[in-house]
Amino acid sequence: MRPGLILKLSSPDHPGIVAKIASYVASHRGNLIEFNQFSDQLEKKFFARLEIDTSDLDVDIGDFKSGFGTLGRSLQADWHFRILPYKMKTAVLVTKTDHCLNEILLRTELNELPIEITSLIGNRDNCRPLAERSGIPFHHVEMDGPFREQGFFKIRELLSAQNVELIVLARFMQILPDDFCREYAGKIINIHHSFLPAFAGANPYRQAHERGVKLIGATCHYVTSDLDAGPIIEQEVERVHHFHSPADLARLGRHCERIALAKGIRYHVHDRTLIDGHRAIVFPD
Repeated sequence: MRPGLILKLSSPDHPGIVAKIASYVASHRGNLIEFNQFSDQLEKKFFARLEIDTSDLDVDIGDFKSGFGTLGRSLQADWHFRILPYKMKTAVLVTKTDHCLNEILLRTELNELPIEITSLIGNRDNCRPLAERSGIPFHHVEMDGPFREQGFFKIRELLSAQNVELIVLARFMQILPDDFCREYAGKIINIHHSFLPAFAGANPYRQAHERGVKLIGATCHYVTSDLDAGPIIEQEVERVHHFHSPADLARLGRHCERIALAKGIRYHVHDRTLIDGHRAIVFPD
């Protein structure tokens, strides 16, 4: 990441928004590296994501951000600045399977994801060896039966102590409490196979095989109190043929899950998503 600012903005749509924002940046000798915009003609809303090179600013970055408030309020906008470069403090929650976790660790090591993994939190110990090999603290939190409420209380304590900004559910097989979802709204990303709700329950790939599906996939989404119904960030699909066994479908499904989750995290941590009600506006890179 080059030094600079990211600006995300949403507002009612009307003529001249782009010109006004660009003029403000130029008036302080900022250089627009990227200006992505979307005007929703049905809802009359405007969304934008800007990346600004601030190396030649004629004011302090703090003054630039606060000065934008006058324009932002005149546009009736909601906006958010992020100073570059940065790393987002991220906790990864896991249960047994580690294919999604492996993808996150690899892309973090390759500097594709500007995140700092503060810890891995698991309701099983299966992923502990991987955490130890990666030098990441692992916390086993008991959540079975009567320990569920106490377990989520412990997770909250860990997240608060680590100042976590993003929570990734990397095949974490627990339903989050409603108050947990509200507390971290817009900060929890989940991955699941796209068979839901048609193939809910156990052995979804066998169910899909028996029904002769032609496409399988995975969906990366923000978590809300409505189970698996939060704003969608990314989806991946694979073509299925008659000769594919349930094991083949599971293999293809794991691939979709890894890619969809990695892309979803990347869009979020690069401030390329804006949540608008039940949907996410995504500006891909």
